[in-house]
Formats: sequence, structure tokens, C-alpha cells
Amino acid sequence: MTSPAERYGTPDTGAAPDPSAHVHLGVFYPGVGPQLLWAESTSHTSVATFVEVVTTLERGLFDAFFLGDGQRLRENRGKVYELDISGRPDSITQLAALAAVTERIGLVATQNTTYSYPADLARRLAGLDHLSGGRAGWNIVTTDNAWTGGNFRRPGWLEHERRYDRAGQFVDAAKELWGTPVGTTVERHTDLVDFRAVASVPRSTQGRPVLFQAGDSDGGRELAAAHADVVFSANTAYDKAVAYAVDLRARLRRIGRSVDAVRILPGAGVVLGATRAEAEDKARWIHEQTVSPARALAFFEQYWGTDLSSYDPFGPLPDIEPAEGELDPSRGTLSIDRRTGKHAQVQAWRELSKEQGLSIVDLARQVQLAHPSFIGTPGEIAEEWAHYVRTRAVDGFNVTPYQLPGQLTEIVDLLVPELQERGVYRAAYEGTTLRDHLALPGVVDGVVDGAGGTVGARTA
Repeated sequence: MTSPAERYGTPDTGAAPDPSAHVHLGVFYPGVGPQLLWAESTSHTSVATFVEVVTTLERGLFDAFFLGDGQRLRENRGKVYELDISGRPDSITQLAALAAVTERIGLVATQNTTYSYPADLARRLAGLDHLSGGRAGWNIVTTDNAWTGGNFRRPGWLEHERRYDRAGQFVDAAKELWGTPVGTTVERHTDLVDFRAVASVPRSTQGRPVLFQAGDSDGGRELAAAHADVVFSANTAYDKAVAYAVDLRARLRRIGRSVDAVRILPGAGVVLGATRAEAEDKARWIHEQTVSPARALAFFEQYWGTDLSSYDPFGPLPDIEPAEGELDPSRGTLSIDRRTGKHAQVQAWRELSKEQGLSIVDLARQVQLAHPSFIGTPGEIAEEWAHYVRTRAVDGFNVTPYQLPGQLTEIVDLLVPELQERGVYRAAYEGTTLRDHLALPGVVDGVVDGAGGTVGARTA
């Protein structure tokens, strides 16, 4: 079997290769969606579930634990979509509870800039940063659909093209509030952010929460280049990871930021096995379970706009035409550019199904979810990840688990030791803050500013 270096080479990633680089790891616990095998999981409202997950990750010396968030439950044909997780406490509230049972791991809250208020959210995130001793992070997300806005009395409030404009102005305001002495008045009067507030929380041990950003559009990349400390990229395949790194680092240079100012952590699905064949068999099983017959029918109901429960999921696609009108965005899974043209999409699926003899569930499994990014033995994946970080294609990975908490125990007990054996993973935490773990520069001019934290080597 060829080595990662033989397969990929050492391309220009926009930064010099680093043979001493370490893999930074986070885990993304999604708010809603089919990513997890829910039937195999424990309660997602019980604090015991989250305590077990986060303490396992801290034992594995992970940089951070990410909580996804959803500001409205997904629906299917006007009813709560019961095949996804339904309902979970606010992520900042959950992470505050976890701060009390952990000592080092970073705690990252997904929070929305489209419907939140800057002064309020900045204060709550600063509170989490203090409660955790400088371990808080903010995963900055936007929402463009009127369906979610309905929960905020603002359906249709913000056009799709403007959500990153709002996010940039929002983060600027939050940074000013975090960097202002308590009691100082801060005012912002821009076209999308307008407030007058008094700073009420002092700076934390790490200066301010670490800023995470996920978004692959041009607007998302510009937001990341301007504000992010960490980007949660979707580009996991090596060639795509390299292209993303080159593009992001060019944007960083253009605005005067160092290419080392931002860590790149693409989302990664991981399936381990004692042999590659065993791992591949497990990956196929996982894919079949996550795209179940019931989920397959519900997926296509979004396009047909009608109840398809009477159709056999192991039979052919429905022989009826889709209802008129745009696709229902209430499941939160459809991008803007796919909300029209559904008749053409259905016709293309019919042709594909006929050509390949696919049933409803077969087609759903082919088009709905990709297989995990990394499949193999712990040693094989460790070699792969070592090459990724040493060539600076990425700085680590944000693992999206398929099952909790068992899969994370497997990663900590089997994959982490292989990484440590290759010298690409820490043997112990060397700092106390999330900024320390990620080896990020200080928040003022890239040096320690008296607020605590250190500026260490990039490799932590």
C-alpha cells in the first residue's frame, strides 16, 4: 500500500510544510440532522450524556467540544420531523454545566448572528469564557431562511446575500464589547447592527472567546479571513483541503493577517476497523443505517411535496408528479439554489434510478449523504492525518461522530495512541485555555497582552 506522501506529494498549500506539526482535534455534536445513529444513542436532553462525551474527549486530550444549535425544530410536511433529534437546551447553557466537570477542554457554542442581538450574545459568551477559565469558543453561523426567522418575529427579515454582511458587523461589535473596560459605553450604528450598550463583563483569561466560522461560499471565506481564529471547513479530501488552504491563506495575506492566525479544521467522519476491509464493511453499514427507509421517504417528500408513506421504500420512485411550488425549506437541509427546479431534479433522479436499477432507499443513499472521509485502521488514518498537517493542508480535524458516546471512546483508545506514537499529537495539555490548546496568537497584536494566555509554537 502506498504511503500518503506517495499518493499526495507535498503541494504548495500557501504555508511552509512543518514536519513537527501536531493534529488539533475537536468533536462536533450536531444540533439536528441524520448524522448520528439516534437509535443507538442515549438521551440528548440528559446532562449525563454530555458529561460522558466531554470527559471522554478530555481524557483523549481533544482541543475542543463543539455543540451544534438549531433555533427552530425541523419539520416535514408541517409536522415536527421525528426522525431527527427533537429539542435540546441552548448550547451556552449546556456548556456552562460542562465547564464545572472539566478542566482543560475547550467548549464551543454554535450561535447565530442573523437573529441574535450583539450585546446580549457577547455578554453570554463572555460569561461562559469566565465560568470555564478561558475555554470558551463561538462557532459563528448565519441563517437566511424566513422559516427560522418566524421564531423571532422576523420572517424574511434578511436576504440571503446579506447574511455575511450582518455577521461581519455583528462580530465587529462583539469584539469591541469584549475589548472595552467594564462600564464603557459602546455604540454601533451600521446598516445591519444598531445599538448602544455598556460593557458589563471583564476580559477573560484568554482575552475573549475563540472565534470559529464555518462557510464555504465566497462570503463565508471572507468572513473567516477577517475574523476567524478557526475555520470549520467542509473540504476534507486532500486535494480540496489544499485548494481551500491556498485560497484562505491568500485572503489572509490580502488583509494583512498572518497565515498562522487561523487554524483549519475540516469536518471529518471517521470509521475504524481492525483491517481496512472491516472498516469498509462498517462504513457501508453505517451509511445504510443513517439513510434508513423512513428517512429516504421523508427526504423525497420534500421534492414531491406530498405524503409518500404508502410507497415501498424498496420499490421504484413514485410515479406521480411533484406538487407545484418551491421546495419546503423547513427541514433546514436545502440550499437556496436548490429550492427551485425540482421537476428537473426529479426527472434526473428517475433517469438515474432506471439506468442503475435503484430503489427509493438506494437512490437516497446515493444522493443524500457521502461516506465518511476517513476509513481504515487506526494506524492508516494516523498516517493520513500526519501527512495532512505536516504539509499544512489542514491543522487538524473536527470529528463528526456517527454514534455517541461509543465511537468517541474508540477514537480516544485506538486512534489517539497511534497519533501519539507518530509524534503528531500531544501527550498532555500544555496550557489551560482554548487559545493555548490551539497555539493561537494573543488577541492584541499577536502577543501576550496582560490578560493571560500564552503565545506558543503553532504545534501546541
